[in-house]
Amino acid sequence: MIVINTSKGDIHLQLDDENTPQTAANFRHYVESGFYNDTIFHRVISGFMVQGGGLNADMETKATDAPIKNEAKTAKLNKRGTISMARTTDPHSATAQFFINLADNAFLNHSGEQTPNYGYCVFGEVVEGMDVVDAIAKVQTGQQQGHGDVPVEEVTIVKISEI
Repeated sequence: MIVINTSKGDIHLQLDDENTPQTAANFRHYVESGFYNDTIFHRVISGFMVQGGGLNADMETKATDAPIKNEAKTAKLNKRGTISMARTTDPHSATAQFFINLADNAFLNHSGEQTPNYGYCVFGEVVEGMDVVDAIAKVQTGQQQGHGDVPVEEVTIVKISEI
């Protein structure tokens, strides 16, 4: 069990080691190293997702390890309450940033091998604390340092740990 301690409360996750072993191991590596401590949820889009795990409160991007292979092909679907890896337009560019789906986001699922259809890898799901995720989703957002959808009220990831 993974616990994300946030300034809004705790979110408990169950990782999907069976379908996404590399992605789950990658996330655990960042958890164990303390990488996520004192980062923020830097992108919040109501009705879509909340994203965090890569920027500090000054909106500085933290240095990460090399990207991992996208396991979206074998992953579960991007449904409300699932956690997925964030990435660039390159399907195999995910490092540390993640997002929690606020809705069933079928358009994010793997639907083909071509770049625009590769999808976003679901590597776990919220098993407790979806009310906390929903509270994060309700914060007012704006522009900050070239980023959009940034919470006006900072939402901190105090730490993430495995229990």
